[in-house]
Amino acid sequence: MRPLRALVVEDDKAVAIVTRGFVERHGAFVVAGEVGTGRAALEAIEALRPDLVLLDVHLPDASGIEVLRVARARGFAGEVVAVTAARDLETVRAARAFGVRHYLVKPFGLEAMRERLEAIRAEIAQAEAIGERRLDQRAVDAMLQPADRAKPVGSSQLTLDRVASLLEQLDDTASAAEVGERLGMSRVSARRYLERLVVDGRAEVAPRYGGTGRPELRYSARR
Repeated sequence: MRPLRALVVEDDKAVAIVTRGFVERHGAFVVAGEVGTGRAALEAIEALRPDLVLLDVHLPDASGIEVLRVARARGFAGEVVAVTAARDLETVRAARAFGVRHYLVKPFGLEAMRERLEAIRAEIAQAEAIGERRLDQRAVDAMLQPADRAKPVGSSQLTLDRVASLLEQLDDTASAAEVGERLGMSRVSARRYLERLVVDGRAEVAPRYGGTGRPELRYSARR
């Protein structure tokens, strides 16, 4: 499969460097450009036509959602990962309205980024494999589904509901590590389900600051 071209749109230089490193470590992607403003993002999308845009929602001169709206109006059909510290449901809904199927909440780690990139790689590979052949309903449905949701949910849906139920029973917030400990799963798996609940509007997340390290993300049921 050809290398997939990614554009990093991030005004924080330190975050941009980390994001570039995460993308390049995947292997299937190359970073075709890196910009820090909405205006530069639109120019780069027009010039580079990347397969993927890692788009910060909060830019110094424009909202990332507005950048995405204009880019879509100009015909950009590539994949977008909304990268932001915003955790409100309206931001998620706005991003989804313009075809965003992948969402990263800062601060994010390598594993979270890797999962999104792998899902996007699989989606693009699937679309290119279908190519010019005649489509039936099953092929169209498969192409329109995100790779991680095209798989049978089975026990994954049950686990998602268990995580949601636990949050509803809590009087306080909980971290991914605490949820994982209570339900007998790894912190990484718990975080994956918690992030899905946030995207689905069933949970909320906010940072808790303390000490000198990174803030801890705390989750709660959306009331």
